[in-house]
Amino acid sequence: MRIATWNVNSVGARLPKLLDWLGTAEPDVLCLQELKCAEDTFPYDEVGDLGYEIAAHGTGRWNGVAVLSRVGLTDIRRGLLDQPGFQADGSMFETPEPRAVAATCGGVRVWSVYVPNGREVGHAHYDYKLRWLEALRGTAVEELAADRPWAVLGDFNIAPNDEDVWDIAAFDGCTHVTPDERKALTALIESGLAEVYPRALKYDVPFTYWDYRALRFPNNQGMRIDLAYGNEAFTSAVTDSYVDRNARKGKGTSDHAPLVVDLDLS
Repeated sequence: MRIATWNVNSVGARLPKLLDWLGTAEPDVLCLQELKCAEDTFPYDEVGDLGYEIAAHGTGRWNGVAVLSRVGLTDIRRGLLDQPGFQADGSMFETPEPRAVAATCGGVRVWSVYVPNGREVGHAHYDYKLRWLEALRGTAVEELAADRPWAVLGDFNIAPNDEDVWDIAAFDGCTHVTPDERKALTALIESGLAEVYPRALKYDVPFTYWDYRALRFPNNQGMRIDLAYGNEAFTSAVTDSYVDRNARKGKGTSDHAPLVVDLDLS
């Protein structure tokens, strides 16, 4: 089974790229983030024509996540356990943002997540990010009680280690690399998960994101923030993992590249 995750940065703007990648990479399951569309405007027909069932969770304009599967799609769940919402003053929305969706695909439980950015240290959105990650940890504990391969994949907006950004000095005092964010990742791991680290291809560190500005991609000034974590039943079945950097090349691409994980569940 091939499972992948990709922040497409607008499924509408990136639809030709998405369809082409699905046709060439042929993932059995694809977790998408940053759809920027409502559930009823997702391109179901175009993606469905390639043999995929879709569980989308979005309200339009910002955020939005989905799970695409050609190996079955059951037990769909939208939103985390006790997931917080966000307002500029730090109070809660009645309905949380569409940042997490889960489904069982071919016997594997998969969550697609789009962790809040955090904006800047001390901002209400940074506190929201930490609360959101705690809700993810609580959801993981709940889900891990079931005896099945389980994984959470997506854009975590956190670089786990200093080497996961192109220049740690450039991130001094910034989000994505703070001790509290990394502590939240550690708490997720301690709930019973392990990271699936992709093998290096062209470069030593398999970055997954490069800003559109300042020639970040051709200069490989990126970040590794798209991650995959799984339980033992999932990680022990992994045969390969890599970042498809070619999907970031050319015009009209997302600023993220897909992370691919291959499994042997036989």
